[in-house]
Amino acid sequence: MTAAADRPVFRFAPSPNGQLHLGHALSAFENQHWAEKTGGRLLLRIEDIDRTRCTAALEDGLIADLDWLGITYERPFRRQSEHFDDYRRALDRLIDMGLAYPAFLTRGEVRSIVEAYETGSAAWPRDPDGAPHYPGGERHLDVRISGRRIAEKARHTIRLDMEKALKRVNAPLYWTAFDEDGTRLIEARPEDWGDIVLSRSDAPSSYHLSVVVDDALQGVTHVVRGKDLELATAVHRLLQELLGLPAPLYRHHRLIMGADGRKLSKSNHDTALKALRDAGASPLDIRRLCGF
Repeated sequence: MTAAADRPVFRFAPSPNGQLHLGHALSAFENQHWAEKTGGRLLLRIEDIDRTRCTAALEDGLIADLDWLGITYERPFRRQSEHFDDYRRALDRLIDMGLAYPAFLTRGEVRSIVEAYETGSAAWPRDPDGAPHYPGGERHLDVRISGRRIAEKARHTIRLDMEKALKRVNAPLYWTAFDEDGTRLIEARPEDWGDIVLSRSDAPSSYHLSVVVDDALQGVTHVVRGKDLELATAVHRLLQELLGLPAPLYRHHRLIMGADGRKLSKSNHDTALKALRDAGASPLDIRRLCGF
């Protein structure tokens, strides 16, 4: 038996902001499969940073779905809402390094800036999800001005100064992908995302920041998640380098698409596990629907 400290560590990390659907089941099965295949451990992490949408009732439903599917994971599990101090410390480090700044523009103001720019012939840069890069004019805003606005409770985000951040690391960056055939290096391009959000007025951490902090603190060695997050791995590798955190290996599995050709969402109740269970589906049926 491999010593616990030497075993691979996987994690399934859903958000309790809606019901789990077939896409979540596929990801849970993938993580369980690889944990069993490698003799590793499987952790559960509840990603409930969004305290408005995430509820205890939805978390209970999530746990019930996983238990029904037969997904076995170590307990107790980690709730992000219980570890805000961990994310704040990481954020403060980036601020102290001069790599983060408060940003006050609203979405409407950003949209107006972009539209005005694009009345010419040039296109405004956009991230891989199609969202326009943040204008970034506040990167050099006088700290007295930004401090006064924050003291006045002005809504703002904290953003990473991507240009400065890239100068602090050894470029190019790579992340390691793994599959049945072994591992391979893939170049990471965090610059494609612009000045990413690190925290918001209504949330102490962004997904990007909290996930790299959690993976490090939980000793995660292998991240298995959907292909919709593959390009975001570049951002995670950059944050890991900046914060001196270990880099897991990554596998981005196929997605289950809906009838409209798009990836499943929690608003599609027809594929919700509870709805399928209530309609008479068995855990074995769900495994088959997911291709296992």
